[in-house]
Amino acid sequence: MSERATFPLADRLRRGSPVTLGEAFAFLSGLYFAGKLAYADRFSRAPAGSSGTLVITTNRGLVAADTRITLGDLQEFGAVSIRTDDPRYRAPVARDAARIAKLANAEVILLGSVATGKYVDVLLESFGDRLLFPSAFAGRGDMSRGSLLLRAVRESSELAYEPVATAIRSFARSARTGIVR
Repeated sequence: MSERATFPLADRLRRGSPVTLGEAFAFLSGLYFAGKLAYADRFSRAPAGSSGTLVITTNRGLVAADTRITLGDLQEFGAVSIRTDDPRYRAPVARDAARIAKLANAEVILLGSVATGKYVDVLLESFGDRLLFPSAFAGRGDMSRGSLLLRAVRESSELAYEPVATAIRSFARSARTGIVR
């Protein structure tokens, strides 16, 4: 949003050109969100004509990743925190989750963190055992999950899933090995 930012995405937004929600979030969140988008695009089994990749937003619920947004939209997202006790966040997510839960055979894969309740608590209300997450996420940090997702896409190898409702959601990270420079 800074006038000093010279990268193409910032320039487009300041000129009033919309970008996709996925593009903006991938830039803001880096590797992890880019991995989520690539993985969801590759392995989604959504019906033709519908967006299989939905993004949890702070104030608009579950929004298709290809939705065009503006600088004003980003500013509105920034004005609301992702807290389950904030109805500006919770109500739109609950509304959209309830709508999706009515679809027969809807499989919902959460590619966000399951360690805290900020996403899980509201989504479990609608999806219950149908809310799944990649088992390999256990004990990994954001960047590790992002690279795992990108590797799965590159190798065309979908990850195994387990229900969030019955998973152990708080994990101790394993010790890191190797040399960090």
